[in-house]
Amino acid sequence: MHVMNKIRLFLVRSICQRRLPAISSLRHSSGCADVSRGGKGLVVGLYLKEGDKDPKLTPSGEKFNDRVNGKLSELICETTISGRLGRGKVFNNIDPDYRCVAVVGLGLEGIGFNELEMLDEGMENVRVAAGIGARSLQEQGCSEVHVDGMDYAEQAAEGATLAVWRYVDMIAKKNRPIIPKLELYDSNDSDGWTRGVFKADAQNLARRLSDAPANCMTPTLFAQAAVDALCPCGITVEIRTMDWIEGQRLHSFLMIAKGSCEPPVLMEISYCGTAPEDKPILFLAKGITFNSGGINLRHCKGMDEYRGSMSGAAACVAMMRCCAALSLPINVSCVIPLCENMPSGMACKPGDVCTLLNGKSMSIRDLDKAGVVVMADPLLYGQLTYKPRLVVDVATLGTGVKKAFGGGASGIFSNSHYIWKQFQRAGSLTGDRVWRLPLWLYYKHQVTDELAFDLSNNGRGLASSCLAAAILHELVPCVDWAHIDTRGTGLLSKFGIIPYLTARRMTGRPTRTLVQFLYQMACPEHK
Repeated sequence: MHVMNKIRLFLVRSICQRRLPAISSLRHSSGCADVSRGGKGLVVGLYLKEGDKDPKLTPSGEKFNDRVNGKLSELICETTISGRLGRGKVFNNIDPDYRCVAVVGLGLEGIGFNELEMLDEGMENVRVAAGIGARSLQEQGCSEVHVDGMDYAEQAAEGATLAVWRYVDMIAKKNRPIIPKLELYDSNDSDGWTRGVFKADAQNLARRLSDAPANCMTPTLFAQAAVDALCPCGITVEIRTMDWIEGQRLHSFLMIAKGSCEPPVLMEISYCGTAPEDKPILFLAKGITFNSGGINLRHCKGMDEYRGSMSGAAACVAMMRCCAALSLPINVSCVIPLCENMPSGMACKPGDVCTLLNGKSMSIRDLDKAGVVVMADPLLYGQLTYKPRLVVDVATLGTGVKKAFGGGASGIFSNSHYIWKQFQRAGSLTGDRVWRLPLWLYYKHQVTDELAFDLSNNGRGLASSCLAAAILHELVPCVDWAHIDTRGTGLLSKFGIIPYLTARRMTGRPTRTLVQFLYQMACPEHK
């Protein structure tokens, strides 16, 4: 019996079992040549030298320096560490409890929000320093790493937890790298540290789902992985199979799914954090587990990256788990269509037309742009079913946003200035920024002004991300809506790599920004 037939309906409600758990590589200096593997390490921050003032250790670093009778400050002076962001050194054998101590530059002390960068630089600098320090001690073989909170315990936890994580599912156990246990050092902000660990663990879940080979993360296997991750947290997960999808007449979804022998799945996920009658925020995520481009086949070189075409779905699954871990007082629902886009004798042909749930016809002129087609009917279905107060969709769609921003920010389109401002603020706090792009009638006309059908899936012109957003906007007639295009941020990290992430691996972005946005919507008085 096919594995799909074993998956029917999951309605599991239980209590979430909570678990508390580079810019450059650091240089190494040692008081003893014999350095064993294992043991504990410590990361402390160092503020940048200003004028005639010497570099300054953080308060926790000063306490440790007193503990070792000033030896740490002497070594800093001897090695001329300046406190430049992300730069520093690892010292060995200066304390009996911590065999390795990483001193990492934090940049200027007291730095805050930078309006030109739209970034809280103080928080981001802590993530960078904690991440580089923790990774350096991981490379030294430390099995336990204690991290200085550096005045931002939550951000230190995020940077360190993201930096030491590795995708190891395909590596033999004997060859897997050490993933050290992380602890907060000398700080009372254990709540902030725990929140940071929850958020980073969520992004790491998204990284693991996105980075899995396509044969190990088919629609069925993705659904099973989501059930395993969410059901223990008290989140409702419903798995819809082919018969149900056909019965609901989600034709646009099936037009793409029929090209693969892997059966499609539609997931409905619900988190209830407040009164059940309160309207939820609805998320829709693109879940194409491998996107070959269909009959409009993509270039073979680098095609393996498109196993991450479901990174939007992975980010939303991870976001839902983090909502439950943080017990956010908000209702959130998520609809995720899962399928493959493959060429075959059953595949959709360029120029085929399907009728959507709202009665409009869509011409599928380019199978390489299958994302909006897969999302069209599920987007309409989600609005009819959940009657949401707000709709957010997350997907890797147009190459335009990748060419415009690279990995610097995700593109966002919205019909609500308030929602855009909330996402902008969330991105400035998480360091995973979004930037607004136009949703003008000019682009709407490029996808709707046709004689033989109502919509085309590619439109006319070069603004691929704007055209994709215009198509989705046509399907959200009367509710606040935001579309986040992660084509440049959600796939492999290649250029301008964030120091606490890993080169040429999936990023899991923008998971933490989605979580922060929901926190702001749930607790507006605590923003």
